[in-house]
Amino acid sequence: MEAISLTALVQEHLTIARAATSGRSSHTVFGGHDHRLRQTLIALAAGQELAEHESPGEATLHVLAGAVQLTTATDSIQLSVGDIAVIPDERHGLHALEDCAVLLTVAQTL
Repeated sequence: MEAISLTALVQEHLTIARAATSGRSSHTVFGGHDHRLRQTLIALAAGQELAEHESPGEATLHVLAGAVQLTTATDSIQLSVGDIAVIPDERHGLHALEDCAVLLTVAQTL
């Protein structure tokens, strides 16, 4: 068994995101192409976004630091530290309202 410090990963990837020209950084915490479950930490500098994209399947978004706005064509929700939301099964985008880190959990079909 191995434990991973999400707190340390958040700090590391927020530092990278702030310095990156893209304003973002990500790290696969668990999973990959050969696993059904994938968890990815995504850090975004304030004002950055993940442009509208297709839903990855069943997925949740857990805010570990900062605040974000999750949007669809017809709805939006603001999330802050400790909040978790089910990602809608439709095109959506994510906007960093402040420096933030989220944990994206996706259940993939193999």
